[in-house]
Amino acid sequence: MKGNNPVIEEFKTRESLLALLEDMAKRWLAHDGLWFQAVEKSCGMAEAISLDAAAWEKFSVVEAKRIMPLLEIAPNGGLPSLKKALGLRLYAFVNKQEIIEVNEKHFIFRMNDCRVQSARKRKNLPDFPCKSVGLVEYESFARTIDPRIKTRCIACPPDDHPSEYCCAWEFSIL
Repeated sequence: MKGNNPVIEEFKTRESLLALLEDMAKRWLAHDGLWFQAVEKSCGMAEAISLDAAAWEKFSVVEAKRIMPLLEIAPNGGLPSLKKALGLRLYAFVNKQEIIEVNEKHFIFRMNDCRVQSARKRKNLPDFPCKSVGLVEYESFARTIDPRIKTRCIACPPDDHPSEYCCAWEFSIL
């Protein structure tokens, strides 16, 4: 490991390392939310969403490229590689998600419990309208894993969605 951080030595068990990963993902998500709120306050919701989409387009590529060597995913690995990589995204440590197998050429990824949307629900706020950002994010991530993968939004706020998930995405390869 790079750097010289003696505190890391305190995380000796699998459980403590998983707790650290979850906490770091929560910190990252808190920063993302605070950044968004600051931009929204300064520039308005439409501009904040536009800038957020631009950031996610680039971040999703960076995240995929960093995950691939960790999981020994070769370029153009198809849907099996995407399924693996989705499980190591930062928010996979703080959100409940599932993959529904359709067939060898399609699967559905569902975010069953999204930390952002759950927080808004607790505050009696409407869903955060993240679809335009999600379209860029998921498409960029999947395309980085394998450019042949197509991404389709099934539902994402502000769309109506059933209570069992916040958003759902179909990934396919022909």
